[in-house]
Amino acid sequence: MIYKFIDLFAGIGGFRLGFEKVGFQCIFSSEIDAHPREIYFNNFGELPFGDIREINIKTIPNFDILLGGFPCQPFSIAGEKKGFNDIRGTLFFDIAKILEYHKPKVVVLENVKHFKNHDQGKTLNTILNTLNNLGYTTNWALLNAIDFGVPQNRERTIIIGYLGDIEFDFNKLNTVKQTKLKDILEDDSEEFEYLKEDEYTLIKNPKQQVSGLIFAGYRNKNIRINGIRPNTKHLSRVHKQPNRIYSSQGTHPTLSSQESAGRYYILHKGKVRKLTLKECYRLMGFPDDFKLIGSKGKLYNRVGNSIVIPMVEEIAKQVEKQLFNTDYTLKYLFKPKQMSLLDYGSPFDSILGSS
Repeated sequence: MIYKFIDLFAGIGGFRLGFEKVGFQCIFSSEIDAHPREIYFNNFGELPFGDIREINIKTIPNFDILLGGFPCQPFSIAGEKKGFNDIRGTLFFDIAKILEYHKPKVVVLENVKHFKNHDQGKTLNTILNTLNNLGYTTNWALLNAIDFGVPQNRERTIIIGYLGDIEFDFNKLNTVKQTKLKDILEDDSEEFEYLKEDEYTLIKNPKQQVSGLIFAGYRNKNIRINGIRPNTKHLSRVHKQPNRIYSSQGTHPTLSSQESAGRYYILHKGKVRKLTLKECYRLMGFPDDFKLIGSKGKLYNRVGNSIVIPMVEEIAKQVEKQLFNTDYTLKYLFKPKQMSLLDYGSPFDSILGSS
């Protein structure tokens, strides 16, 4: 049986690529930003619906899984009440409406590392409580890309819910041996941008951090004076990510969605250069034949805002095994919850009327 999913806040399709690799089928997508929609169309032949707030949820075809890397917005009264009252005014509210109407078996959500601490943990608890009230048994974990064959230290909060009494077990995810940055680098490219030797300083005997990062040096940029303690002026050069240089013998730090200039510098074979655009996409697990449309600045933004595909693929494999495999789930006691958001002051008819 082919299970179907919808791809919300789709970006350039990282979630979709991971789940399609396992055999799931995408039947609907939504993304508000025009540029990633263009990339999505060129790679999947499908133009995502625009603003999720304007979707008529009745027109979404039946599906089994909802995927969403939703934005983290302020939850002004998070944790004070129950049901939709906690999430009105946030984009998660639109996810909740779709879940209540369609009741898919599984929901998989993704957000940044520090999402778990947002508003002192109230935001995460509010989302989990909302999913629980909709009948979903939830679990969440902080996953790192380096555990799934990608040499990037990139941690993300993953939330998985099942419409019933089965709790997804993150401990069953298969991890792989940590790879090195040098393993994904291009052998040769006309796009290599090398720094001159007087443009950077390397440090002696760099040490590998627990994360796998090897800080090898820094660019010789202007020294920031204000607020610098005595004898630490050199540190001002490395406070900002674009000034840091990392060894290709280790891993790479998180690619940022705010870095439109692609200022990721590495020490490789005795020389310092920027990562190429292709190498950045490889750090996220995108295949080399993935079509990149638009300016370099926008493409750097897009890749930094995407999700690591090998990690998604492993999640998809375990979702299929744990939550859709009958033999696996028979050992669990199946007692779907009967709670409804109607019990918490959410007028169902008015919700549908606003879609």
